[in-house]
Amino acid sequence: KTLSLFIYSLPLLLFFTKLNSMKIINDYIEQLHVEQVAFNVISKVVSLLIILLLFLIAKRVAEFIFEHAIKKSISLSHQTEARQKTIIKLLQNIMNYTLYFMLIYCVLYVLGIPIYSLLAGAGLAGVAIGLGAQGFLTDVVNGFFILLENQFEVGDSVVLDSVEGTIASVGIRTTQVRGFDGTLNFIPNRNITVVSNKSRGNMRVQIDIPIYAHSDLEGISTIIKQVNAEELANYPAIVGQPSILGPRTNTASQLVFRVNIIVQNGTQEEIYTQFYSLYQEALLEHGIALPTMYTNPVKSK
Repeated sequence: KTLSLFIYSLPLLLFFTKLNSMKIINDYIEQLHVEQVAFNVISKVVSLLIILLLFLIAKRVAEFIFEHAIKKSISLSHQTEARQKTIIKLLQNIMNYTLYFMLIYCVLYVLGIPIYSLLAGAGLAGVAIGLGAQGFLTDVVNGFFILLENQFEVGDSVVLDSVEGTIASVGIRTTQVRGFDGTLNFIPNRNITVVSNKSRGNMRVQIDIPIYAHSDLEGISTIIKQVNAEELANYPAIVGQPSILGPRTNTASQLVFRVNIIVQNGTQEEIYTQFYSLYQEALLEHGIALPTMYTNPVKSK
């Protein structure tokens, strides 16, 4: 009898339980102020969209002013073309960093994130941020010193510590070096300790022609002088007269005949290739045997 009474009252209990649950949910929703939350979300989304739109407009305006005012002013200054490119690239980086910093600041402000506490930091987080900022500031300071001291410019052929190549960009934080194999290296400015610039002043082209120990050294010297007399006028990049140093032993302990030619920077590879070929062809034409000479095999009859 008790069981039957329980079974008949079970639907009624479930109904009241459901009503109670719905009342609790309704009370919770009313406490949340859904309309106010929705209004805040929509207003923040609209504010973020407006900020993004203003950022894009400001970026376009800044780029327009940069192209038609700052860039033209720099191009009219008495600076080399490479240095102008370096300054323009650095100023572009500073402009972009400033605009994006302002964008992040405005987004955090709209989202209600405490900006000043983030900037100040505390405890271990503050130490970590401080160390990171210290590295960033070191990069920036080194970048400005590189620019002010004119250590290198865009297009210069350099060796930065162990990285060799051509300067592709000088930024406020990093310097980009394009290797001769096409690799683009990003080097933090604080890591640049030794700069070897191969694009300042005249450069030496060292030509080593392999020879035999029994070669006619006087004949080789005479032929090379003759080539120089005939060809120097065709290569205005050569500065002065080539220095004929004569027989030497290279790093591979091979006997070579060495000639040094001073040329304008940037023409080293061209002059080396041209004059190595001219010297070799002239020596072979005069019957001077060289270790690099190719001999046709004797065909059997």
